[in-house]
Amino acid sequence: MTELAKSEKTRNTILKAGRELVLAKGFSGVGLKDILSACGVPKGSFYYYFESKERFGCELIEDYIEEYLATFERITAAEPTGAGKLFSYLGHALPAEGRSPMCERCLVVKLAAEVSDISEPMRQALSGGVDEITRRLGNVLDLGRRDGSLTLSGDPLVAAKDLYARWVGAAVLAKLDLSIQPLEQALRDTRERFAT
Repeated sequence: MTELAKSEKTRNTILKAGRELVLAKGFSGVGLKDILSACGVPKGSFYYYFESKERFGCELIEDYIEEYLATFERITAAEPTGAGKLFSYLGHALPAEGRSPMCERCLVVKLAAEVSDISEPMRQALSGGVDEITRRLGNVLDLGRRDGSLTLSGDPLVAAKDLYARWVGAAVLAKLDLSIQPLEQALRDTRERFAT
Protein backbone atom coordinates (compact mmCIF):
# COMPACT_ATOMS: atom_id res chain seq x y z
CA MET A 1 0.00 0.00 0.00
CA THR A 2 1.39 3.39 -0.96
CA GLU A 3 1.84 6.13 1.61
CA LEU A 4 -0.92 8.14 -0.12
CA ALA A 5 -3.33 5.20 -0.02
CA LYS A 6 -2.51 4.58 3.65
CA SER A 7 -3.05 8.27 4.41
CA GLU A 8 -6.42 8.31 2.63
CA LYS A 9 -7.44 5.11 4.42
CA THR A 10 -6.67 6.67 7.81
CA ARG A 11 -8.59 9.83 6.93
CA ASN A 12 -11.57 7.76 5.80
CA THR A 13 -11.42 5.68 8.99
CA ILE A 14 -11.63 8.86 11.07
CA LEU A 15 -14.54 10.18 8.99
CA LYS A 16 -16.43 6.88 9.15
CA ALA A 17 -16.01 6.51 12.91
CA GLY A 18 -16.90 10.17 13.39
CA ARG A 19 -20.05 9.85 11.30
CA GLU A 20 -21.32 6.97 13.42
CA LEU A 21 -20.72 8.94 16.60
CA VAL A 22 -22.33 12.10 15.25
CA LEU A 23 -25.37 10.15 14.05
CA ALA A 24 -25.73 8.72 17.55
CA LYS A 25 -24.93 11.80 19.67
CA GLY A 26 -25.00 14.90 17.47
CA PHE A 27 -21.96 17.02 16.69
CA SER A 28 -21.79 18.85 20.01
CA GLY A 29 -22.19 15.59 21.92
CA VAL A 30 -19.05 14.09 20.42
CA GLY A 31 -15.66 15.04 21.77
CA LEU A 32 -12.29 14.58 20.12
CA LYS A 33 -11.48 11.83 22.63
CA ASP A 34 -14.59 9.92 21.49
CA ILE A 35 -13.52 10.12 17.86
CA LEU A 36 -9.94 9.04 18.62
CA SER A 37 -11.12 6.10 20.72
CA ALA A 38 -13.59 4.96 18.07
CA CYS A 39 -11.09 5.00 15.21
CA GLY A 40 -7.97 4.06 17.15
CA VAL A 41 -5.73 6.85 15.94
CA PRO A 42 -3.56 9.19 18.02
CA LYS A 43 -4.45 12.84 18.53
CA GLY A 44 -1.63 13.97 16.24
CA SER A 45 -3.08 11.93 13.39
CA PHE A 46 -6.43 13.68 13.75
CA TYR A 47 -4.80 17.10 13.48
CA TYR A 48 -2.73 15.95 10.52
CA TYR A 49 -5.97 15.52 8.55
CA PHE A 50 -8.22 18.13 10.18
CA GLU A 51 -6.99 21.46 11.57
CA SER A 52 -9.91 21.63 14.03
CA LYS A 53 -13.05 19.82 15.08
CA GLU A 54 -15.02 22.34 13.02
CA ARG A 55 -12.97 21.52 9.91
CA PHE A 56 -13.57 17.84 10.65
CA GLY A 57 -17.31 18.63 10.80
CA CYS A 58 -17.19 20.35 7.41
CA GLU A 59 -15.35 17.45 5.81
CA LEU A 60 -17.70 14.98 7.49
CA ILE A 61 -20.63 16.76 5.87
CA GLU A 62 -18.89 17.03 2.49
CA ASP A 63 -18.01 13.32 2.56
CA TYR A 64 -21.60 12.44 3.47
CA ILE A 65 -23.05 14.60 0.68
CA GLU A 66 -20.69 13.08 -1.89
CA GLU A 67 -21.77 9.59 -0.85
CA TYR A 68 -25.44 10.62 -0.78
CA LEU A 69 -25.29 12.06 -4.30
CA ALA A 70 -23.58 8.93 -5.63
CA THR A 71 -26.37 6.85 -4.09
CA PHE A 72 -28.98 9.20 -5.58
CA GLU A 73 -27.42 8.75 -9.03
CA ARG A 74 -27.24 4.97 -8.65
CA ILE A 75 -30.88 4.70 -7.56
CA THR A 76 -32.28 7.04 -10.20
CA ALA A 77 -30.14 5.73 -13.08
CA ALA A 78 -32.01 2.43 -12.99
CA GLU A 79 -35.33 4.11 -13.86
CA PRO A 80 -36.14 5.61 -17.28
CA THR A 81 -38.99 7.97 -16.31
CA GLY A 82 -39.13 10.92 -13.96
CA ALA A 83 -41.82 9.19 -11.87
CA GLY A 84 -39.76 6.02 -11.68
CA LYS A 85 -36.71 7.96 -10.56
CA LEU A 86 -38.67 10.00 -7.98
CA PHE A 87 -40.48 7.12 -6.31
CA SER A 88 -37.49 4.83 -6.40
CA TYR A 89 -35.46 7.53 -4.63
CA LEU A 90 -38.17 8.23 -2.06
CA GLY A 91 -38.68 4.52 -1.50
CA HIS A 92 -35.18 4.35 -0.06
CA ALA A 93 -36.23 6.74 2.73
CA LEU A 94 -38.89 4.34 3.94
CA PRO A 95 -38.06 1.76 6.59
CA ALA A 96 -36.54 -1.56 5.66
CA GLU A 97 -36.70 -4.13 8.45
CA GLY A 98 -38.13 -1.50 10.77
CA ARG A 99 -35.35 1.07 10.24
CA SER A 100 -35.56 4.19 8.10
CA PRO A 101 -32.32 5.38 6.49
CA MET A 102 -33.66 8.92 6.39
CA CYS A 103 -34.42 8.91 10.12
CA GLU A 104 -31.35 7.07 11.32
CA ARG A 105 -28.58 7.68 8.77
CA CYS A 106 -29.22 11.17 7.38
CA LEU A 107 -26.83 13.89 8.54
CA VAL A 108 -29.17 16.56 7.19
CA VAL A 109 -31.92 15.36 9.53
CA LYS A 110 -29.44 15.00 12.40
CA LEU A 111 -27.46 18.22 12.04
CA ALA A 112 -29.46 20.92 10.25
CA ALA A 113 -30.75 22.73 13.33
CA GLU A 114 -27.65 22.07 15.43
CA VAL A 115 -24.91 23.27 13.09
CA SER A 116 -26.84 26.32 11.95
CA ASP A 117 -26.41 27.66 15.48
CA ILE A 118 -22.80 26.67 16.18
CA SER A 119 -20.76 26.88 12.97
CA GLU A 120 -21.13 29.04 9.90
CA PRO A 121 -18.69 26.91 7.82
CA MET A 122 -20.61 23.74 8.72
CA ARG A 123 -23.93 25.45 7.98
CA GLN A 124 -22.61 26.48 4.57
CA ALA A 125 -21.34 22.94 3.84
CA LEU A 126 -24.71 21.45 4.75
CA SER A 127 -26.66 24.14 2.90
CA GLY A 128 -24.55 23.65 -0.22
CA GLY A 129 -25.11 19.91 -0.05
CA VAL A 130 -28.87 20.33 0.28
CA ASP A 131 -28.81 22.73 -2.68
CA GLU A 132 -27.14 20.04 -4.77
CA ILE A 133 -29.61 17.37 -3.63
CA THR A 134 -32.59 19.58 -4.46
CA ARG A 135 -31.07 20.58 -7.81
CA ARG A 136 -30.89 16.93 -8.81
CA LEU A 137 -34.36 16.29 -7.46
CA GLY A 138 -35.58 19.26 -9.50
CA ASN A 139 -34.05 17.67 -12.61
CA VAL A 140 -36.02 14.49 -11.87
CA LEU A 141 -39.26 16.47 -11.48
CA ASP A 142 -38.55 18.34 -14.72
CA LEU A 143 -37.91 15.05 -16.54
CA GLY A 144 -41.19 13.69 -15.20
CA ARG A 145 -43.05 16.74 -16.45
CA ARG A 146 -41.43 16.42 -19.89
CA ASP A 147 -42.00 12.66 -20.21
CA GLY A 148 -45.57 12.93 -18.88
CA SER A 149 -45.03 10.65 -15.89
CA LEU A 150 -45.39 13.44 -13.29
CA THR A 151 -47.75 16.37 -12.86
CA LEU A 152 -45.88 19.59 -12.18
CA SER A 153 -46.72 23.23 -12.55
CA GLY A 154 -44.22 25.95 -11.84
CA ASP A 155 -40.48 25.85 -11.29
CA PRO A 156 -39.13 22.30 -10.74
CA LEU A 157 -36.41 23.57 -8.38
CA VAL A 158 -38.94 25.34 -6.16
CA ALA A 159 -41.05 22.18 -6.12
CA ALA A 160 -37.97 20.08 -5.31
CA LYS A 161 -37.03 22.29 -2.36
CA ASP A 162 -40.57 22.11 -1.04
CA LEU A 163 -40.66 18.33 -1.50
CA TYR A 164 -37.30 17.82 0.20
CA ALA A 165 -38.35 20.02 3.13
CA ARG A 166 -41.54 17.96 3.44
CA TRP A 167 -39.55 14.72 3.67
CA VAL A 168 -36.94 16.07 6.09
CA GLY A 169 -39.75 17.32 8.30
CA ALA A 170 -41.46 13.93 8.10
CA ALA A 171 -38.22 12.23 9.12
CA VAL A 172 -37.87 14.51 12.14
CA LEU A 173 -41.45 13.75 13.19
CA ALA A 174 -40.89 10.03 12.65
CA LYS A 175 -37.90 10.21 15.01
CA LEU A 176 -39.95 12.11 17.60
CA ASP A 177 -42.96 9.79 17.36
CA LEU A 178 -40.93 6.57 16.96
CA SER A 179 -43.31 5.86 14.10
CA ILE A 180 -43.04 5.46 10.34
CA GLN A 181 -46.46 7.10 9.89
CA PRO A 182 -45.08 10.58 9.03
CA LEU A 183 -42.96 9.07 6.23
CA GLU A 184 -45.87 7.03 4.91
CA GLN A 185 -47.99 10.19 4.91
CA ALA A 186 -45.24 12.08 3.08
CA LEU A 187 -45.27 9.38 0.40
CA ARG A 188 -49.06 9.59 0.05
CA ASP A 189 -48.87 13.38 -0.19
CA THR A 190 -46.13 13.15 -2.82
CA ARG A 191 -48.15 10.72 -4.92
CA GLU A 192 -51.22 12.97 -4.70
CA ARG A 193 -49.21 16.02 -5.69
CA PHE A 194 -47.05 14.64 -8.49
CA ALA A 195 -48.34 11.29 -9.78
CA THR A 196 -50.31 11.46 -13.04
